Amino acid sequence: MTAERTETLARTVRMAARALGRAGLVHAYGHCSARIDADHFLVAPSKPLGHVRPGEDCTVVPVTGPLPEGVLGEVRLHQRIYAQRPDADGVIRFMSPHAMALAALGRVPAMRHGFGTYFAPRVGLWDDPQLVRDDAKAQGAIAAMGDSRGLLMRGNGAVVAGDSLEEALGLAFYLEDACRIELAALASGLADAPVIGAEAAAERATKAGRIFERMWDFLTEGDPEGARQAGPQGERDD
Repeated sequence: MTAERTETLARTVRMAARALGRAGLVHAYGHCSARIDADHFLVAPSKPLGHVRPGEDCTVVPVTGPLPEGVLGEVRLHQRIYAQRPDADGVIRFMSPHAMALAALGRVPAMRHGFGTYFAPRVGLWDDPQLVRDDAKAQGAIAAMGDSRGLLMRGNGAVVAGDSLEEALGLAFYLEDACRIELAALASGLADAPVIGAEAAAERATKAGRIFERMWDFLTEGDPEGARQAGPQGERDD
């Protein structure tokens, strides 16, 4: 990868980081990354994502092996996803309000609305309240994620994996909203209401119509690096 392309990808990581902060999907904790190639990925600075500055350095992390100095321990979750899912090019670890609440109950959202269908067959659940800071826990958590693009971790928020970091940002928004709907269903006593079936979910979970691109545009509107916005996979959108 050329230095220019690496910087384009880093700009995408920084924009995603700030978007997560503005949307309330992260606070002091959380991290996001984008794949560089089969063996490396780029992770946001180890600080509150909403505080990431334009042009700030991101860190190159190997897909296998020890984490570089200064990289947060739970970035091992990113490593496991990139190692086991060659289609994943973007990962976000976040702690949004409704996802945190539902995960604390040891529950995952059912496929009740369109956003929920993107996590078929169902959102994974890692039923362990301890922080994921070693390889064994990271492997167990990602195994619990299964084939889904989302994972809730009891007491510790959520993880999503997308075909790009732009897509992962949209998935983070979708998963938080799916958790909001699930909590509303539980509060109303209507959790037994019918849910979307597998066939209908497969049809609904479309990427056509710039679904994820429009969510990216919405969540990154006004970003200080947005004038040179990166498109999917770090390519220029012009």
